[in-house]
Amino acid sequence: MTKMKFPALLTTATLMSMVTLWDAPLKTLSPQLVQASAAEMKDSTGLTAQQKIARVTQHKGQFGGGDELRRYFFGDLEPLGVQPGGAGMVVNLYNKANNTTFSYCATYDVVVAVKTGRVAQFPASEVK
Repeated sequence: MTKMKFPALLTTATLMSMVTLWDAPLKTLSPQLVQASAAEMKDSTGLTAQQKIARVTQHKGQFGGGDELRRYFFGDLEPLGVQPGGAGMVVNLYNKANNTTFSYCATYDVVVAVKTGRVAQFPASEVK
């Protein structure tokens, strides 16, 4: 019975030391990563969040605006509601990280409205 406990203990100790050794380089790099991200939060597109919002706003109502929205804010959009507009219905999508709501028409794949804040329903004149 003691033979079974010793290998398990040895395996656990080995795994713990590997995790500790692996974590050490990450802890030394973290100040550099914080400085780099604090300077400007850019991703693979090379754009800041405000530049992305400005581009989506600039291309509002143009075909392909939905692709641009998904590319820039993939996984960061929370649906707030659906309302009449566009070619039938539009979906209002909220980006919590940037406190911005986008109104998106899936029929034509266009963004029809953009506003700062959490907007459950846009005025009808903005989403037509």
